[in-house]
Amino acid sequence: MDLLSIKDPRFLKDMNIEQLEKLSEEVRQFLIEKLSVTGGHIGPNLGVVELTIALHKVFTSPRDKIIWDVGHQSYVHKILTGRACEFDTLRQYKGLCGFPKRNESEHDVWETGHSSTSLSAAMGMAISRDLKNEKSYVLPVIGDGALTGGMALEALNHIGHEKKDMIVILNDNEMSIAPNVGALHNVLGQLRTAGKYNWVKDELEYLLKKIPAVGGKLASTAERVKDSLKYLFVSGMFFEELGFTYLGPVDGHNYEDLLENLHYAKKTSGPVLLHVITKKGKGYHPAESDKTGTWHGTGPYKIETGDFVKPKQAPPAWSSLVSETVRKLAREDDRIVAITPAMPVGSKLEGFASEFPDRMFDVGIAEQHATTVAAGIATQNMKPFLAIYSTFLQRAYDQVVHDICRQNLNVFIGIDRAGLVGADGETHQGVFDIAFLRHLPNLVLMMPKDENEGQHMVNTAVNYDDGPIALRFPRGNGYGVKMDEKLIQIPIGTWEVLKEGTDAVILTFGTTIPMCMEAAELLEKQGVSVRVVNARFIKPMDVEMLKSIFAEGLPILTVEEACLQGGFGSGVLEHAEEMGVYGHPIRRMGIPDRFIEHGNVDQLLEEIDLTSKAISEKITAMVPKKKQQRA
Repeated sequence: MDLLSIKDPRFLKDMNIEQLEKLSEEVRQFLIEKLSVTGGHIGPNLGVVELTIALHKVFTSPRDKIIWDVGHQSYVHKILTGRACEFDTLRQYKGLCGFPKRNESEHDVWETGHSSTSLSAAMGMAISRDLKNEKSYVLPVIGDGALTGGMALEALNHIGHEKKDMIVILNDNEMSIAPNVGALHNVLGQLRTAGKYNWVKDELEYLLKKIPAVGGKLASTAERVKDSLKYLFVSGMFFEELGFTYLGPVDGHNYEDLLENLHYAKKTSGPVLLHVITKKGKGYHPAESDKTGTWHGTGPYKIETGDFVKPKQAPPAWSSLVSETVRKLAREDDRIVAITPAMPVGSKLEGFASEFPDRMFDVGIAEQHATTVAAGIATQNMKPFLAIYSTFLQRAYDQVVHDICRQNLNVFIGIDRAGLVGADGETHQGVFDIAFLRHLPNLVLMMPKDENEGQHMVNTAVNYDDGPIALRFPRGNGYGVKMDEKLIQIPIGTWEVLKEGTDAVILTFGTTIPMCMEAAELLEKQGVSVRVVNARFIKPMDVEMLKSIFAEGLPILTVEEACLQGGFGSGVLEHAEEMGVYGHPIRRMGIPDRFIEHGNVDQLLEEIDLTSKAISEKITAMVPKKKQQRA
């Protein structure tokens, strides 16, 4: 079949199982070929080919609402809803989004990128459907990893209580990004090995109906036997106790099983949970045999070998630099404990886990829990390192405020993927953390100019005992700078001058330092002398240096790869007001007040006018003309 000719999923209604199986092969081959060029979430999508096709065959989208949790497994859905022709642009600038996108298609009824939201969204849609007296099915598709998120459990509790008609598809592949952990994961393991519970239950119900009604005693005994069957065949029927009709487990790659159970679910009133067992990466051996999460999401790769296409001799990744420095320090300091919310691979903590298995805790997809666990550890004079992506730290904001900062606890937060991340787009751009952290009492917030300063900041954080401290660092690799052998502690709240200048000052930090240095060199050729300051401590700021700059009366430009509202530049303006500095030329450059879509980071920076050229033009407009005429 020509996948590029698909306009909507209606064609599936008339296909038999043999045709569906052939279609599955074609979809898998299409994904393997396209993603080898663009990269993307190949493992999750290869695992849901049959499930996605079956859903679109049995149900009618967009009238029936298919809601993808996380959304990184929605590629097959996009193909079936007419977007195969756009896959050459997947996750590229102005191209097809790697997650569900409402303005892409009417079939994308919910946008996501973070886990555990689908059940709550589905409940909202079910409530609206019933209030409007509409007839439709609501089908959230959630993975076993995402089910451990607190929000998902809150939603299960509410759905079971309200008894709304809903079909929850539990896509159980025993992995999210990394192997899943926790008691709920073990419950699902028991369910996987328990066999087809509902078939046995239905058979018993049929037999009970054949028993002659001999008084109430026999009838009540029969009901008790039927109700207790779930405990006989399945240990700990968690979902039934929450008020769901549990169906499964079902082979997620067998169309007969899938279609039979989906039709059964359609006929069942109240909330239903269909437990589907899938194989992540199915159909492509390197992805299918992956046990670590490497093939969850990748860059380009060679189809024949599965080798990733990467630049040779690239400097170490920032995540590796930070985690390995923590590991090095942990050899001398047994207070250090590492915590991650289901990201041991992304945060490069495998080495720490291998060397210190008793001091490494992967709590699953549970950012709020991870943050408060770190706080609890810190109360006992330990030194917890919480490794978390900027975009995921948003989910634990209350815990940072209430449990860490309010109690002034010595938690070291490693904020990975700070700044623009590129292909993952709006949901993953780490541009808000400065704004939501900078105003919190007790917190120190810093970002290094390169990996050498980065290792010293890790050492500074580990040895800081006056409260919480956070280190921002970007996605990708370092610059390959020379690394000091001996680690030092950087005095808290101190900046450094990278380039002297007498006409204007640029205050910047982290990833924007290179573009600011380039802008300063451009301006130097035009006769404008610009000082570039590495404002590595975003909080507390270097108040003494700020006073000195204000006293000189030099124009100030702040540059940050973070949102402008409430960001670093806002902090500089606040200090100016507090110091009674009025009329001083201060301008800010950073991320504008909108969500930034996916694309190459350089393309995104160009789009928002955050470049060395734009910086030099801004400075030129700020410096008095007579200064520029000296050349």
